Amino acid sequence: MSSLALCLCLLGPFSPLAQAQEAAQESVSERALARLVERASEVSRLHAIVVAEQGEIVLEHRLAGPASDRPVNIKSLSKTVLAALVGAAIEEKVIEGVDQPIVELLGSRVPDDADPRIDQITVEHLLTLQAGLERTSGHNYGAWVASSDWVADALSRPFVARPGDEMLYSTGSSHLLSAALTEASGESTLALARRLLGDPLGITIPPWPQDPQGIYFGGNDMVLSPLALIRLGELYRLDGVIDGVRVLPKAWVEASWQPHGTSRWTGDSYGYGWFITTLAGERVYYGRGFGGQGLYVIPARELTVAITADPTPSPDGARFNQERLHALIETLLEER
Repeated sequence: MSSLALCLCLLGPFSPLAQAQEAAQESVSERALARLVERASEVSRLHAIVVAEQGEIVLEHRLAGPASDRPVNIKSLSKTVLAALVGAAIEEKVIEGVDQPIVELLGSRVPDDADPRIDQITVEHLLTLQAGLERTSGHNYGAWVASSDWVADALSRPFVARPGDEMLYSTGSSHLLSAALTEASGESTLALARRLLGDPLGITIPPWPQDPQGIYFGGNDMVLSPLALIRLGELYRLDGVIDGVRVLPKAWVEASWQPHGTSRWTGDSYGYGWFITTLAGERVYYGRGFGGQGLYVIPARELTVAITADPTPSPDGARFNQERLHALIETLLEER
């Protein structure tokens, strides 16, 4: 067996590094980047698109709105960032691990009259959106954010599935993670994010909205620049180590990119804050946010792509179709 084959064997088939080394590397061409810019200009409401190959920025293109170094509202792409923060908190031993019951972390924030079954909900169930509680997203979102206690409201929702079964896209589940991080660390989620992610990644993490109790919104309305998103994507592409510093636990990326549930809307699999799909024959991992926010990592091609867009609702009420961003990624992968 060759030394490369032995290395890949030891890394395992799901290691991002192994996936990258197994593929025949072809640098992204100028033609592919030009075609990407052309196609992106045809998608209304996009603000910026940044492409990194092997960690180097090969495209930084502004279409409208803020430049790529300016923090913008990334909407539910915040869930991907929050999942990274949970991993960093586990590496820091703020949280024991993904199997820890959420009630242990939330303590007195758990309502006295909550369904006893919430004792079964773990950190992993919240990361994979499989808590089993009624969703706070969709038609329930307005009432949830209008409540006086977002944590108590999310925990008081009726169970509609068993924990660990169905994926139920719910920002309330992500917000419970933010509350758990705050309780476990004694720091705000903002302070923790700056210390555990901002500092090692060398990125700016501005404040974002808080709930009535001062808990930073978990899973929505974070503000990061496209260039900061690239650094986050690179952290995952490099298996949790950036600039020689381990930020995420060993094997965290592999666990994050394992399918746990399936989106009922897209059919794509979901791991720890990341969706999983195949585009142009390549395995692709992505986070997304309302209105056209996207972060894509394609390990086999050593590519990371950040896309931002106008986060405000469209005047005609139409929802942004994620397939339009997928098509841009396919353009990048298919062009030679």
